[in-house]
Amino acid sequence: MNSVFNFFSPKDKVFQPMFEQASNNLVLIAKTLVLAVNTPEQEKRKTHIKEIERLEEVGDGFKHAIILGLGKTFITPFDREDIHALASSLDDIIDYIYASAMNMDLYNLKTVTKPMIELAELLLEMCKDINTAVAELKDLTNTKLIAEICIKINKGESTADYICNTALGKLFDKQANAIELIKQKEVLQTMEIASDKCDDVANVLETILIKNA
Repeated sequence: MNSVFNFFSPKDKVFQPMFEQASNNLVLIAKTLVLAVNTPEQEKRKTHIKEIERLEEVGDGFKHAIILGLGKTFITPFDREDIHALASSLDDIIDYIYASAMNMDLYNLKTVTKPMIELAELLLEMCKDINTAVAELKDLTNTKLIAEICIKINKGESTADYICNTALGKLFDKQANAIELIKQKEVLQTMEIASDKCDDVANVLETILIKNA
């Protein structure tokens, strides 16, 4: 029981604030991806992609600050390996959202398909759930909510798999232009990997619950 009261206690002024800022940034980059895929004009889409690039750099800053904090903090709110895993897995989602946006830009993708929009919107929903769960880590008074969110994220990852695989099947069936096929395939698969990384965060959260609840 003591571990529950000590977990992310008010004395923790290092990690919890940074995790919350990192997860807030995660929601922002996911929202910007949704804006990008819903912008048909390529030049206007570039503005959103530029913002995604900026937010990815912000995310890197949070990850490095958390890792640096591990080296400077003697007593941590929970296991060091879990702090490192949570920081890294949050940053992984951002990296793949960024890669998805860069693929659209570098490949000069002219048409954003419905499955891409569906995946982006699903990623946003998953990132919002992660943000809620991370905020709850400050005192672990609502472990049920965190556990429910982890299950929801796992289901979201399965949905993303289905959307991606279905879209790829239709793409290979109907897309005669091999270059366009490769472009769309890369974007779809990178977005799907981002959903896998959301599931990785859920796995880390579940580990923290098991160790500290």
